[in-house]
Amino acid sequence: MKKKNKILFNKFSREDLKKQLEDESFERTTLSFYKYVIIEDPFSLRERLFIEWYKLKIKGRIYIAKEGINAQLSCPKPNWDSFVMSIRSINEFEDIQFKIAVEDKLDSFLKLAIKVKKQIVADGLNDNEYDVTNVGRHLSAKEWNDCMNNGAVVVDVRNHYESRIGHFKGALKPDVDTFKEELPLIKKKLESKKEEKILLYCTGGIRCEKTSSYLKHHGFKDVNQLHGGIIDYAKQVKENNLENKFVGKNFVFDDRLGEKISNDIISNCDQCGGPCDDYTNCNYVDCNLLFIQCEKCARKYEGCCNKNCQEMSKLPSDEQKKIRKDRKKPSLSSFKKSIRPQENIAERNINTRL
Repeated sequence: MKKKNKILFNKFSREDLKKQLEDESFERTTLSFYKYVIIEDPFSLRERLFIEWYKLKIKGRIYIAKEGINAQLSCPKPNWDSFVMSIRSINEFEDIQFKIAVEDKLDSFLKLAIKVKKQIVADGLNDNEYDVTNVGRHLSAKEWNDCMNNGAVVVDVRNHYESRIGHFKGALKPDVDTFKEELPLIKKKLESKKEEKILLYCTGGIRCEKTSSYLKHHGFKDVNQLHGGIIDYAKQVKENNLENKFVGKNFVFDDRLGEKISNDIISNCDQCGGPCDDYTNCNYVDCNLLFIQCEKCARKYEGCCNKNCQEMSKLPSDEQKKIRKDRKKPSLSSFKKSIRPQENIAERNINTRL
């Protein structure tokens, strides 16, 4: 792929972007979509979409690769028709289905970021280990519930921090940090169940496409996936008055970090241990740890994961930059992205200045 010389990107600070959102006089719709399809020139498509969507005041995170597109974004409601026309005008995207968020939040995304990637979801697989044209059967919410009632094997195709705040009842939840780790682990755990009915689910469906094709390639006979993921499941449950078999929140990859699917709180604050399912990132920028924090602890630690980071976050920005520049290791966030419940968050980052 030959990279274009012209670069289009956000030029505003985070503070400026927040102010722009606060000054908006219209509502936004948060949505996601994906499609596996051959894109001959991802860089040209990236440039075209950035120009069109920037004018429409769209904000979000979009990945484009030779194998397709994966997008999470928010669109001003007055510009919805123009956005849909922009998508449908591209032959490869005429039949893309949108997954509308269950809960909207003004600042779900602060800027428009469109990136060209090697893959739209990094999976670590070789090309001969899957075929995205040969995927599992897509199930509606009702079909999904019926299969669960009949004892099918349910597999959460997400990371540990996602399933921690919400999941389907009785699901197999791999304890992994990345999708790359998850695929071989799922195959290993299901090795004795190749003849059984397998149900796969994820946030919006994209990770299930790869997982189902991977499992089918390795001899699994009855592989199924939740159509539209948890996002569309929640919508179908509400519209059709179905039983909701998902408990807790659905983790989402924007500034909301979660949307409520049921009223159950199945997790706990990483600092005080009280019931809580609100994720946050440590307010000390060089840490940025993802962890669960209740309102009381958020006030006590000023949005940080422990007192050490709280102290560091109060240093002048120039001093913080110098610490990051002088650090022998890339950053604290390169050591661990998210905390696990059994870990002692209070003892983390003792050697922050190293």
